[in-house]
Amino acid sequence: MTRIAGLAGNRGRNLLNVADRRPGGVDLAVVLSYDPEAPVLEAAAERGIATEVVPLEDGVDRREHERAVNEALADYEFDLVCLDGYMRILSETFLEAQPTTLNVHPSLLPAFPGDDAWGDALEADVSVTGCTVHVVTDATDADGEILEAEIDAGPIVTQEPVPVYEGDDGETLKERVLHEGEFRAYPRAVKWFAEGAVDVDLEAGEVTVDADVPSPDGTNHDGLPARRLASSDRLNTLRYGENPHQDAAVYADYTCDEASVVHADQLNEGAKALSYNNYNDADGALNLTKEFDEPAAAVIKHTNPAGCATADTLAEAYERALSTDPMSAFGGIVALNRECDAATAELVIDSFKEVVVAPGYSEDALEILCEKENLRVLEVGELGERTDRFTEKPLVGGRLVQERDLQSITVADLEVVTEREPSAEELESMVFAWQTLKHVKSNGILLAQGTETVGVGMGQVSRVDAVRLAAMKADEHAEGKDAEGGVMASDAFFPFPDGIEEAAEAGIEAVVQPGGSVNDDDVIAAADEHGIAMAFTGQRSFRHD
Repeated sequence: MTRIAGLAGNRGRNLLNVADRRPGGVDLAVVLSYDPEAPVLEAAAERGIATEVVPLEDGVDRREHERAVNEALADYEFDLVCLDGYMRILSETFLEAQPTTLNVHPSLLPAFPGDDAWGDALEADVSVTGCTVHVVTDATDADGEILEAEIDAGPIVTQEPVPVYEGDDGETLKERVLHEGEFRAYPRAVKWFAEGAVDVDLEAGEVTVDADVPSPDGTNHDGLPARRLASSDRLNTLRYGENPHQDAAVYADYTCDEASVVHADQLNEGAKALSYNNYNDADGALNLTKEFDEPAAAVIKHTNPAGCATADTLAEAYERALSTDPMSAFGGIVALNRECDAATAELVIDSFKEVVVAPGYSEDALEILCEKENLRVLEVGELGERTDRFTEKPLVGGRLVQERDLQSITVADLEVVTEREPSAEELESMVFAWQTLKHVKSNGILLAQGTETVGVGMGQVSRVDAVRLAAMKADEHAEGKDAEGGVMASDAFFPFPDGIEEAAEAGIEAVVQPGGSVNDDDVIAAADEHGIAMAFTGQRSFRHD
C-alpha cells in the first residue's frame, strides 16, 4: 500500500480529496503544516489522520525549518509527498531526504508560474487555463536564496485543461480550476505512483508514465485511450431536458465529420427548436438508416424503432416502415437515407410527426414539409462514412466508453443450424432484421417480412415476453401485414425453447439469433419440431441505452 505525507498551508482540499477517494488504494499517513491554525489540520484529525505542525519562527532560515520538518516526519512511514497550498519553496535539504514530492499548480505550466496563476491567466485573457501536477525540484541557490526561474519548473506528471469564461474573476476561476482540474489531475497522478506506473528521471528532467498511453494496436482493447479529454461547445440551451423540471443544453463537437443531427441545418426557420428528446430520437433514427445502402426509412419513438424498411423507392420504404405501427409512430421522428422527394414528403405529413431528418430535400418536398407548422425539417448532408468510433454514456461519478456497434452481417456470415434450410428470401430478411435489431432496446425481438418490420418487442426483462410483445404488435398494430411466414430476430440467444414456441404460434418460419446458450440443442430441436429454419450469427447486439 502506498502511503502519503501531505504538506499543506491552509484548507488542504486536494489532500482531503485524495484522502477521501484513496486513488490506487493510497492512505494519507500524516498532514503537516507550518500554520497551527490551518483548517486542514482539524479536517485531517476528524478523518483519523495524524497531524504535525512545524511553525515558521523568526530567525529560522529555510534549511533549518526543513530539517525540523524532516524530523517531524521521521516517525511516519510514507512513499510519496504531496504538497497542497504549501507556500514554501523547498530546497534539497527536504527534497533529497524525502521520497518523490509532488505539487499541483493552478495553471498549465510553463504558463503562469508563481502564486497568482488565476489572476495572471485572466490578465492574459486566455480562453483555457488548467492545472499541472509536477515533481518538485530545488528552486534555491547554494545560499538558500530563491531562483525565480526554477519555481514550478519540475518535470510534469499530468495536466488538466479548464475553460475560462467571460465574466470570470479570480475567485470563480480558482474554484473551477480546483474542482474541474485539480480534483481530477492530482488523484490521477497519485494513482499512477501507487500503481508503479511512473518513472522519474530528475537528471534528465523527465517523467515517463506507462499508464498514460492508449492501448496499443493488436490488443483486445485496440486504441482505447488512458484518458479522454473531450472538449465540446454549447450549441444551444434547450427548453428543458427529458422532463420539464430538468434543465438541458446541446453541445457540439466540431471535429466530427460524420452526418449528425447536432450539426444539421433546420430548414424551416419559423418552427420551434429541437427539444432534448427530439435530438435523442433523431440521432437514433439517423443512425438506423445509415445501416442500409438501399433506400431506407425509419420511424423512431422514444429511441426505439416503431418501424423500418428498405425498398426500391424512398416513398415505398417510408410507407412500409410506417405501416408497422402507425399508432405508435404518431408524434415520432422520421429519418431517411436519401434526398426526400415530393412523394415521400406527402406521406410524411399525412400524420403528425415531430421531426424529419434526411441528407437533403427536393424543392417540392421542402415546400410540402414546411406547410406543417410543428414539423422540424433537418438536413444533415451526405451521409458518407460513419467516422465516430466511440460512444459514451455518462454515469454518476464517471462514464462508460465503448466502440460503436458497427457490426454488419451478410448471408455468408449466417450459420444454419436446423434441418430446414432458410430460403434465399428468408436469408435476406434475416440480414435486414439483424441490422435493424441493433437499434432496438434490449431485450429486443424484431419480426420482419422481406426488408420491412412487422412487429417490434423492445426493452423487456424477459426474452419470451419480448417475443409476445412483437407478435402482439404485428397482430394488432401493423397495417396490411402480419407475422405469418415471417422472420424473427433476437438480439441475444434464447436460453429456453419457450421463445421459439411463441414464435411458432405467431406464424414465424425462420429465426436469426446469436446462439451460444447451454440450451442451444433444445432450442434447435424446438425449431425443427415446428419446421422453423434457424441461423446463428455468432455475435449478439445488446443495446441497453
